[in-house]
Amino acid sequence: MTSAIRMGVLALLWGSGFLWIKISLNEGLTPGWITFVRCLLGAAVLLALAYGAGQRLPRHRGTWGRLLVAALLCNALPFLLFSVGEQTVDSGVAGVLNATTPLWSLLIGLGLGTERPLRPARLGGLALGFTGVLLIFAPWSAGPGLMTWGALALLGASMSYAAAFAYMARRLTGRGTAPLALSAAQLLAATALSTPALTAGGPARVTATGVLAVLVLGVFATGLTFHLNYRMIAEEGPTSAATVGYLLPVVSVTLGALILHEPLTARVLTGMTIVLVGVGLTRVRTKSARRAATAGAGGQAAARGPAGLPGTPPGRTGRQPAADRS
Repeated sequence: MTSAIRMGVLALLWGSGFLWIKISLNEGLTPGWITFVRCLLGAAVLLALAYGAGQRLPRHRGTWGRLLVAALLCNALPFLLFSVGEQTVDSGVAGVLNATTPLWSLLIGLGLGTERPLRPARLGGLALGFTGVLLIFAPWSAGPGLMTWGALALLGASMSYAAAFAYMARRLTGRGTAPLALSAAQLLAATALSTPALTAGGPARVTATGVLAVLVLGVFATGLTFHLNYRMIAEEGPTSAATVGYLLPVVSVTLGALILHEPLTARVLTGMTIVLVGVGLTRVRTKSARRAATAGAGGQAAARGPAGLPGTPPGRTGRQPAADRS
């Protein structure tokens, strides 16, 4: 499989997660059930892959404690928030708002002191990215704007991802546990954490279409995408894997329009473009920083896992070993 084909397949599977969430909701499944089944199926896929690779689940109690925090911030909570948000917001817009995660990550890094003072290009990218978000929300609009609780839930999911990445980079990665096993353990923990949500939102309606949608979401858009992304960073490097992230909003918007007939408004498309340009600018590095990142990536990629996680937007390379989400 050529690099371009692999990248296209990964972007399609990864970016389609928002579509499967929307279809599951339309067929009567509740956000709690979607979250639980997604975590369970993703964990099953990763457990099978870890077993096939000869990797064992972590045994240290402290590691499982950190996994619970990571599972809450990176899986159970954002998965639930995305399902809640898509009850009232189009799947395409959900994919666009998911792309703001690197912007929140940068703000968190500045707050924690892990990011150096921003150069003009990165500072401009941060401002531009949030300008795009503001354009999408259009709080000044008298028409059907996006200043809703559903849209805020989607932004909350992106913030949760950003907080998770900051936590995992400090407390979970690079501690000797094989990445597939660590990711399987994290999704197992997320399955347990999402169990209480099964009782929320009333009874779920089970249909063949809804079951199929959540099966694809859990097996392909969660479990399998992690494996494919892991393979990509191992074989082609973190830059290629990170590039896939820029395609995710485009995939979600296109699938939403073609399959669900969601409207493609000029405001949302313009906002998406501005957000992605802003995210790209925040990834600008000096020559010395690029040399350091390149030197570290070769030795750390296989140990730390993929560049981005299923559902994670562009710009997070070589840090997260644990399975994620859209």
